[in-house]
Amino acid sequence: MTATPDTAGELTVRTDDGADLAVTVLAPLTGTPRAADVVLLHGWAHTRRAWGTVTDRLIRAGHRVVLYDQRGHGASTLGRTPVSVERLSADLAAVLGETDAREAVLVGHSGGGFTALTYAATSPSAGRLRGLVLLGTAAHGQDTPDSEVKMMGSELFSRALRRPWLGGRLLGSTMGKDVDPVVRDVNRQMFAATTPRVRADFFRCTRGWDVREALKAVTTPAVVLHGDGDKVIDIALAETLAEVLPGARFEPVPGAGHMLALERPLLAVAAVSELAAR
Repeated sequence: MTATPDTAGELTVRTDDGADLAVTVLAPLTGTPRAADVVLLHGWAHTRRAWGTVTDRLIRAGHRVVLYDQRGHGASTLGRTPVSVERLSADLAAVLGETDAREAVLVGHSGGGFTALTYAATSPSAGRLRGLVLLGTAAHGQDTPDSEVKMMGSELFSRALRRPWLGGRLLGSTMGKDVDPVVRDVNRQMFAATTPRVRADFFRCTRGWDVREALKAVTTPAVVLHGDGDKVIDIALAETLAEVLPGARFEPVPGAGHMLALERPLLAVAAVSELAAR
């Protein structure tokens, strides 16, 4: 089923390699002025659940919101082809087409940002985008070492993540200080629910990935937000991203870590409003 601009609800988008992508389309609240569509892309080992607060604020501001579980995550299946950022970009294109959201503002966190940037740099339809909001992400430099990929693919790591206290300790460095314990545990739960194979495949797939040169021709307005305490993706990589994107504005987020969709959701909402108003 293809969604129309007025469609809301749950749908499944079937990709050309047989993956079923679980998609949610939310209509703006009745009575709000109609604003730009927004598509939300979560990072590796997260799901649509990461966008709860962001989604709530966006529909209240008049946006139609599309969010989906990236392949292998949440309720989405893996499909037949190996995981790659290019494959994920093709998935995004399928979702945009099926939901009629080709002129949306894309909001990508971490690996979701890799997906959005690859789409913006390579898709013939990317020129129709209204904007890019990029949270805790980069355009290169994601050569995850073998030791980390091995850990992500370990069942022992999964068992540890399922224990709240231990899992919280293991993921503690992914967030900044003074984050609500409930928010920290949501992060842990999503990591624990992602299968070891998927975690390993996704963290491995960005080795050698670099879209800096291609992004120099992308004129879509962008806001790049990055926690100054991010220990997952170095802030210098985000600064480079903002430098190569001609229409980008860079904003460091004091005291924040890597999980900006959970830690500072209102900053993402403000960035969408900024781009949608242009």
